[in-house]
Amino acid sequence: MEEQFIPSQSLWRTTEITSFPKLDKDIQTEVTVVGGGITGTTTAYMLVKQGFDVVLLEAGRLVEGTTGYTTAKISSQHDLIYANLKKSLGQEKARLYYEANQEGFDLIDTIRKELRIDCDFSYQDAFIYADTQKQEKLIKKEVAAYQELNIKGGWTDEDELPYPTRSSAIISQQAQFHPVKYLQGMIQFLKEKNTPIYENSRAENIDKGHTPTVIVRDGHRVESNHVVMASHYPFNDFEGVYFSRLHIERSYTIAVKTEDYVPAGMYLRAGSPKRSIRSALDEKGDSLLLIGGEGHTSGQKENTNRCYENLLEFAKKYWKVTDVPYKWSSQDISTLDQVPYIGPVTETNSNVYVATGFSKWGMTNGTIAAKVITDQISKVSNKYEELFKPSRFNANKDIPNFAFENLDVAKEFIKGKLNRKDHTVENIKRGEASIVRYNGKKGGAYKDEEGNVTVVDTSCTHMGCDVAWNNAENSWDCPCHGSRFTAEGEVIEGPAVKPLKLFYRSEKLVNIN
Repeated sequence: MEEQFIPSQSLWRTTEITSFPKLDKDIQTEVTVVGGGITGTTTAYMLVKQGFDVVLLEAGRLVEGTTGYTTAKISSQHDLIYANLKKSLGQEKARLYYEANQEGFDLIDTIRKELRIDCDFSYQDAFIYADTQKQEKLIKKEVAAYQELNIKGGWTDEDELPYPTRSSAIISQQAQFHPVKYLQGMIQFLKEKNTPIYENSRAENIDKGHTPTVIVRDGHRVESNHVVMASHYPFNDFEGVYFSRLHIERSYTIAVKTEDYVPAGMYLRAGSPKRSIRSALDEKGDSLLLIGGEGHTSGQKENTNRCYENLLEFAKKYWKVTDVPYKWSSQDISTLDQVPYIGPVTETNSNVYVATGFSKWGMTNGTIAAKVITDQISKVSNKYEELFKPSRFNANKDIPNFAFENLDVAKEFIKGKLNRKDHTVENIKRGEASIVRYNGKKGGAYKDEEGNVTVVDTSCTHMGCDVAWNNAENSWDCPCHGSRFTAEGEVIEGPAVKPLKLFYRSEKLVNIN
């Protein structure tokens, strides 16, 4: 049985999405929203409902980024976060974080009802479970934080998992859904309102000024009163503050068919390795079991295929697996204090907004981000502005994380530059890639199944770190700031906006294995 070797495909991406043209002219509008995931689409939807003229730009296809590769849990239970937030930010802000995400939850529920979106939405209880004594102590601390913060959750020793657990922190009446079907409902609304939407229009820069202008790769410009960077990772860092304050992690999900019972509820293991579990429906309405986990810093794991294999081994241990029709991975960004950055990018650029750092909880965080930014553009007070303010810096909490993150970036930069493998193009197997020496330069060589070879410069076009090969997704990934590129060097996701330099591309190499 070789289910772990199926090509990567997200369950959510099997749903067809309306396509839109590429930007082919200079235009003007009131608000430019960059990014067609849950944050960008929801922001555009809310602004259009309020009467704003909006242009939505997407670098590739809509919902092609993290939103199309999530586990799609709609929950305010974000791992063991509340005990930590209460300690680091104080009780008031920890409570505000919960309220913000509950409001994000309610907004999703309201929007899908208003637009009558059939998106496989179902209310579910959310569990963080412990299977060791050490984890159980953490669960008790989290439950105590629930009580002190008046969070509607508590402790339980009951669940539907097929293996023994000691206890769980539970928040009831959370939910799960199909994120692409949900966003398609809002996209259809925008289309009916004649909102200009442009795909394959990668934003590369913003000209600052009273009316900021977004410049896309081929030079076309969108001038507007406000710009919203909802591109997951900010593609423009005005004062160099974000690249050093964000941590990027990659995680993995498999969808399996099983003859056994698929448990109700949404589950997350308190310890390591993480295991995220939920049910889902395939395109025929048949039941699937989703298992996620195996997170690691992007670009810093040599054999990423092993992550999928570990998840499959876990699934087979507790369920009778009959098929693995889908597997996918996603990239998640966290901030120094684990609270997203939402709002004006800097004090001096108050009409350019950023929304990033949702960790692995982009459904509720991304939705409340849309509400906060919409209120700011509309000049409406929002009680979460200070909590999410991008310019905040908590010395006691942030400085150690800031130092660690930047030491890690420096380590990976030096490691990449010193990495000298003796592989040649000739000894690379088909379907694989390696670092090689090409005409005296360090290159990343990929040989496809037909024997065609592409060699690219391994220096990331963002800040020069050396990229590493991701054998699970056939991509070049940057270990410093998480930029990803295709085997041919095209940008998959930023912060990089320029492709890797192409050294060589062959039509076919003869007599090379």
